[in-house]
Order: sequence, then C-alpha cells, then structure tokens
Amino acid sequence: MPRTVVRRAGNGAAPEPGWRRYSASTERVRIGCGAGAECRGAPRVAPEVTDALHLPLSVLDLSPISAGRTASDALHESIELARHTESLGYERYWVAEHHNIPSVASTSPTVMIASIAAATETIRVGAGGIMLPNHAPLQVAETFRVLEALHPGRIDLGIGRAPGTDQLTAFALRRSREALTADDFPQQFAELRAYVDGFPDDHPFAPISAQPADVPLPPIWILGSSLYGAQAAGLLGTPFAFAGHFGDADPGEAFDMYRQSFRPNGSDGGLTEPHSMLAVAAIAAESTERAAELERAAALSTVRLRQNRPGPLPTPEEAAAHEWTPQEEAIVGKLGRFVTSGTGPEVAAGILRRAQACGADELMVTTNVHDPEERRASYTLLMEAMRERVSGE
Repeated sequence: MPRTVVRRAGNGAAPEPGWRRYSASTERVRIGCGAGAECRGAPRVAPEVTDALHLPLSVLDLSPISAGRTASDALHESIELARHTESLGYERYWVAEHHNIPSVASTSPTVMIASIAAATETIRVGAGGIMLPNHAPLQVAETFRVLEALHPGRIDLGIGRAPGTDQLTAFALRRSREALTADDFPQQFAELRAYVDGFPDDHPFAPISAQPADVPLPPIWILGSSLYGAQAAGLLGTPFAFAGHFGDADPGEAFDMYRQSFRPNGSDGGLTEPHSMLAVAAIAAESTERAAELERAAALSTVRLRQNRPGPLPTPEEAAAHEWTPQEEAIVGKLGRFVTSGTGPEVAAGILRRAQACGADELMVTTNVHDPEERRASYTLLMEAMRERVSGE
C-alpha cells in the first residue's frame, strides 16, 4: 500500500515527519483582516461564493453548563439542539473536547457524536475536535471507523493539537511529562493517516490494522487558531477550520497561509483543492438589546475563566447585577471582537461579511446562552435571516 509522507516546507530536503513553523518574517501575499473587521484589501473570493445561498452553515457545541442546571442537562440539551438545527437545515453539528472546565460538559466528543448521530437523520456530526495529543492515533482511527460504520457518510473527524485544558489536567491525560512538551503533532497525524494508507513494510506498526478495516475513515479536518495550524492543514491537503471565535491570529492571513501551503492529497478522501471553514461566536435575539444582554452574560463566564474562577454560564440578570472592574471591562472589550450579536438579520450580515472578507467556504457558529430555549431561538433567527437574504436575491 502507498506510504503517506509529509515533507518539510521549503528546501526540498529529504522527507521528514514534520514541517517548519511559520515565522513572522515569512512573505505575505495579501493584507489580512482582523477577527472582527472586514479585510482592508479586496475580498479573497468572489462574493457569490460566500453569499447566504452558497455558504453552508453549521453548529459548534461545547455543551455549556448553565447556572441552576446540571452537566447532564447540558448534554441532553445538546442532543435537542442537534435535532432542532437539523430541522432548520444546518449542515454539520460538531462537538468539542475540553477537560476540567466546570462550565463545559463536552469532555467526550466521541460519545456525544454517537448519541447525536443516533438521534438525528441527515445532519453531519463530528468532532470539533479530537485533541490528538490526548489520544493514541490507533484508538482515534478505530473509533471513527466504528462511528462511520454506524452512520455512513455522516461523520466528520476534526483534529486539533491543543490540550483543551490546563497543564496539570493534560499531564493526567497523557501520563508523561515528556508528552507535555513534545512537538510531535506531525508524527501523530502521519501515524493516523498510515492506519488508512498503510505503513512502510519495515515499520513496527505495519502488521496493525485499524478495525473495522473495510470502513473508510471519515473526512479529516485540521482545526487551528494560528498560522501554524493553517500551514499544517495546507501541507497535509486536508480541509481547514479556523477558530475565529477565540483565535488571536488574523483569519485572513490564516486562510492565505492555508491556500499558499496547500498540496493536493491523493489519499482516500483527500482534497485536490483547498476547502476552509470559519468558526464564529454569534448570538441572535428578537432585539439588539436582548442580544447584548445575552452576550454580556457569556462574557462574564469567560472573564471568570480567565481569572481562574470558572463556573457555570451565568444568567443575564446576574451579569447585569455584577460590579465590573476596569480590568474586567478591558477583557470584555477584547472579547467583543470575537462575537457577532444582534437581531437575526444583523448577525447574518455580520458573519457573512467576515466569511467573504476572509475567503471561507463554510461558516460554523457557536452560541453560548444561558437559557436553552433562547439558544435554540438564536439558531432559528439566524437561519431565518439567511433564508430571507436568499429569497431577496
């Protein structure tokens, strides 16, 4: 069987299982766009590629735990939200992997994928994502082949390289201090792909077959919030999803790096041309004022997490009564560039501008709202606004 080899970018040296890191001195082709702004140059793609008619809209769910509710409530509410967004016409429903965060119930994405896929019929269900350093590549390959066997054509495998937690919890997951500092994501990914494409005959893992072997591995996406992740996805020839809901890197530059680095992937399910998705945080409500209240509550939750005081997602009333310090207000000011809030039409226009400015092929929306009914309503209002834009064209 063919061997998958990842070459280092640049000088044409002998094949190695890694690539160089992006540096600030690397030449850039275009001026990028900020996380909450439009690009300063021309759009990277034609407007018709990123209008409401052609741009798939998906969901990223962290299973937030709201004040007064339990983690079990949050997980069941995720299943209900998946059913709801499927009925609205959303394309994908991805669940995250986080550990030791009291406000997030999504610790086991594979279990949630199985539950959500069984509770729905058509929407694609996936990991957003599996933090590969926390897992053995063989286990990931086998688990997602099982999921694909049970729900053929409906599973996505998003792969990230961050721990999804703090250093102590990462150590508890990985059981090795060396693993905490190892920069071996390229090798891990190459091993994962080799369970599909085959190892070299002299590789110690060559006799191992990821079962069920007659089931394809679902499409693999590389997830990232940096130029490193964008370059990795390009060199590996996979789709790329950028975390525009928290990543400090310029999404326009990240997508440029991805497209410039892209190499067609001849592996089973590989891409012949780049394909990208922008994840954004968005909150839609019946009024701009209510959306601002909901956004403020979500911001308070993030502020507390950054202050090492994590807790459940507060109510808008709690956020309104909170005595905000200047330092907290400064954090909120920085968070605002990651969130698009307002009425359905306002949010639709805002996230479409971001997608068009940065050249994304798809949009994924994450919404953290205390009340599950208001969270479902946010996704409803957004999709209704998208459809209104289509009907008005």
